[in-house]
Order: sequence, then structure tokens, then C-alpha cells
Amino acid sequence: MTSRRYIDGPEAKITVNDGIFVDVEFYDGLKIEMLEPKRLFPISGLTKYITLLDSEGNEAAIIRNVDNLLPESRETVLRCLEEYYMIPKIRRLINRTEKFRIWLWTVETDRGVHTFEIINHIISIKTLYDGRILIKDANDNRYEIPDVSALDRRSQKLIRPDI
Repeated sequence: MTSRRYIDGPEAKITVNDGIFVDVEFYDGLKIEMLEPKRLFPISGLTKYITLLDSEGNEAAIIRNVDNLLPESRETVLRCLEEYYMIPKIRRLINRTEKFRIWLWTVETDRGVHTFEIINHIISIKTLYDGRILIKDANDNRYEIPDVSALDRRSQKLIRPDI
């Protein structure tokens, strides 16, 4: 087992292995295969502190900031993370109804139309520091609104009735 290494920039080349797995080749000759990139801070750290886990779940390396990698390595890591953290992006709210304090939403996302329930909107809808809104439905599926101001006016009213 190799000890943990930090990747701060171009000292390693990262290539795709299989879908969400990557191989890392350090310029000192060490090569580690079949690592799975995961965010240490999945909500707030989209491109910083990405851990690379081996097949047994052990941490082999940490990428401090994806933006500092070689361009091809950066794209590889971002594609793997996007595949692993596939969260539908809400483009439009079609309908929202409430019955017995349970909200039923029908939304249009970048992956099609979805209908889901929100049992407790106070804990299930979170506005993040960067303005994104994360929504967790009754089945623990997650949805994201990247920018509320980019939604049409009707959708904005449904998500935030106070505006």
C-alpha cells in the first residue's frame, strides 16, 4: 500500500481507467491504478480536496485543487466526479402542490421531467453560500438549482413565494 500523497499541480498525469475510475502516474515514476475520485466536501468543495480511493476504500492521494492540474487531467477528474455525483439540475418548476404538509413537485431538469415529494421543506431545501439550492426529496434523491435568478419568473415564485 502506498502512503498518501498530495497532488498540487502538474506533478501527476491523471487518465481515465473505467467510467468513474482513474489512473495516476506521478513524474517520479509511481503509478497507481483504479482510483475513485470523491469529494471530501461534496456540497461546498466542488473542485477542491478530491480524495482518490483505491479498491479497498483507502486514500491513496488527495488533489488539493482540480483547477491546478494539467488540462487533460483536470477534465478527466471533473468528468469522473460529474458521473459519480450526477445530480439533476432543475431548469423549471412545472407545478407544486401541498397536501398534509407534504409538497409534491413536478420539475423539468437537464435529465427530463421528474415528480417528487418533499416531506419537510425546512430541512430538505438548502440554499448554499454560492447561491445554489439543493433539494432532497422523500427518497433521498438530490436535485440542484444552480442559479435561481436564471429560472423563469413563475418558477422563481414557486421556489420562493416571498419574491
